[in-house]
Amino acid sequence: MDERLFYSESQATKPARLNCPFCRTMSDYQLRWLVRKKKDRLPGGADARDRAKFAKAQSYMVLLDDKVQCGQARCRRTFEVSGIKTTAFL
Repeated sequence: MDERLFYSESQATKPARLNCPFCRTMSDYQLRWLVRKKKDRLPGGADARDRAKFAKAQSYMVLLDDKVQCGQARCRRTFEVSGIKTTAFL
C-alpha cells in the first residue's frame, strides 16, 4: 500500500524571517509548506505490514520553497532559503 494513502495533504504558508546575503537586509517572507496530516483510520485493504507502518506514521510538514526573491526594491535578487529545517513534525 502506498504511504500517501495514510495522509491528507494540504498547503499552508508560514512567515519566516530571512536575511538577504546580497544586500544584508532582514525581511519576512511567506514560505509555502506541504502539510501531511495522518488520517484517523487506516484505508481498507491493508495487511499486517501496512498496519505497522500506519501505527508509526506521524503528521509532518515539508518546505516547498527553496528560493525566495529579496523584498528590498533595489536588490530583488533570488537567494536560497537557509537556516530553516525542510521537514517539521506536527
